[in-house]
Amino acid sequence: MSKSLDGVTMIPPEKRARHDNEDSLSELPDCVLLHILSFLNSKYAVQTCVLSTRWRYLWKRIPTLILHSSKFSTMKRFATFVTRILTRRDSSVTLHALDLQRMGIIETKLLKVILNYVCSHNTHIQRLGIDFTADSCPIMSCVSKCRALTSLKLSIHPTCYMTESLFPESLNVPLLTSLDLTHFTFCGGENGCAEPFSAFTKLNSLVISNCKVKDAQILSISSETLVDLIMHSFSFKFPKTKLSTPSLCTFTFTGRPVQKICGNGLSSVRQVNIDAKDFPALMEYALVLLTWLQELVRVESLIVTSTTLQVLSLVPDLLEVKFTTLCNLKSLEVELIPFHYDSLLYMEKAVLKKVAAKSRKEAAKLRKAFKAGLRPSPIPDGIVDFLLQNSPSAKVNITTAHPSSFNLNQVEESVKGVKNISYCSQFAAHASPASAAESASAAVPASAAKLEVKTHDIEMVIA
Repeated sequence: MSKSLDGVTMIPPEKRARHDNEDSLSELPDCVLLHILSFLNSKYAVQTCVLSTRWRYLWKRIPTLILHSSKFSTMKRFATFVTRILTRRDSSVTLHALDLQRMGIIETKLLKVILNYVCSHNTHIQRLGIDFTADSCPIMSCVSKCRALTSLKLSIHPTCYMTESLFPESLNVPLLTSLDLTHFTFCGGENGCAEPFSAFTKLNSLVISNCKVKDAQILSISSETLVDLIMHSFSFKFPKTKLSTPSLCTFTFTGRPVQKICGNGLSSVRQVNIDAKDFPALMEYALVLLTWLQELVRVESLIVTSTTLQVLSLVPDLLEVKFTTLCNLKSLEVELIPFHYDSLLYMEKAVLKKVAAKSRKEAAKLRKAFKAGLRPSPIPDGIVDFLLQNSPSAKVNITTAHPSSFNLNQVEESVKGVKNISYCSQFAAHASPASAAESASAAVPASAAKLEVKTHDIEMVIA
């Protein structure tokens, strides 16, 4: 009968021996097996020790630790697993990467153990990812010691809105090429600007989410090497973003377009992705969004959501604006996003206000239609033609993950003047439920229907 260790069913020795004779994977050299195991969550990597005697201690020499609490049934089991794997891992093997995700508030004792372990490998660790909730965190003092870092991802969620995680004005990690920050505060200097990234001379990719600026009016992003910039937020607490990024190729934004972009701005960008939130929909946001589009001198690919177009449509007399940009546009993709109830009310109110400024009679008709159940078109009339005024031959693709939320005829009517246009297959699939079911069935391999792997009860194997 099999034995159990920490809730894990162990394979009897006689069965292991039988498997050893048929296991060609185990004949691979250690370096190959360790490379394969580096891609696994550490919980599953440790579980491979039950496969055979060949695998029993391999997990101790994996150079990567992926520790996610979502893979454990309780936080206590997760904490126990993390503590044990750090103490029983082969200390002579350098740690190259650590990815920690702890749902909720992390225990102070556990955090201290993890950070001490990272510091003990500070001269070799290259990739570090930390994601948890805490009031205060000594993580930056640990990061400052890791001079070999090339990739850093930090998401320190506050327990209340008053809590701040300050990002240091100068962080000496000279090899850093990728930086991803969530819920951080950047402090301003004497010149009225916050310049938190100027020391990263090799930075290639930057992601900032729900970050704030303190004691400054401008967030300055200055980098000769930055290629990709992603900004996620529903409200940045500063009015301007200054870009000095001559190599920037891709710009992605999600949230409320609050900040004006100055400096050389978006003039070098080739691909732009914008998802402007429509709750609340304000004319101020629409005007900022328009200034962004007027900066796109070299853009070739523009991806926007329908809510972005809804916000943009609030610009007074928008269709009469003449662009000098968007001349090199080769493709325009519009992703249709369903209105949430609150967003719908805000958008209807904003549309009525815009129509009423021209004709109260037309506004009264529209108000009556809204009450009768009419919904604003997901793509405002004429707005796609407006974006293509300097690139009429650009390809247009309409996509959605929610085909049941839209009337295809209404969508087609709003872009009827566009010639080079295509629609995603979801619309056709939704029109034919049977074909949709067949497509879904075809997408799943037949073998998957017969395969059932039960690992939710397996929390840990550390011999």
